[in-house]
Amino acid sequence: MDRPIRVLFVCLGNICRSPMAEGIFRKLLKERGLEAFFEVDSAGTGAWHVGEPMDPRARRVLEEEGAYFPHVARRLSREDVQAYDHILVMDRENLEEVLRRFPEARGKVRLVLDFLGGGEVQDPYYGDLQDFREVYWTLEEALKAFLEAHGPVKPSPEGRA
Repeated sequence: MDRPIRVLFVCLGNICRSPMAEGIFRKLLKERGLEAFFEVDSAGTGAWHVGEPMDPRARRVLEEEGAYFPHVARRLSREDVQAYDHILVMDRENLEEVLRRFPEARGKVRLVLDFLGGGEVQDPYYGDLQDFREVYWTLEEALKAFLEAHGPVKPSPEGRA
């Protein structure tokens, strides 16, 4: 392994969906012993919440699921686009905004639900705690599928890949 696979999760404000995806992915990597193979972060397309913690409802769901991590919202930068191998966005609006601001992201950026056959992760911001839980479960399935598609091949106990 030359360097870790770099994965960036992106939503609108970086306080709900993208930090939830980051926490879920970190948990999946830890459970599978793959933390050394990946570098993970999240960002938002907008700057409204820069410097703020994640939404309290997102935090609560991540805590309930054992996937909480300290988080401070930040905005997507050109450096991110250059540094990350995979930029996984939550909805078409995020996808269009990333490509509008950073055309060089083409080929790296895609909807996270493409790994489940397509669709968008609904923004739970104006919803209730149950909406956040549903986002968690949807993202968890999508990220398991992403990991199957892009995770490193670990050698079997017999020494074969």
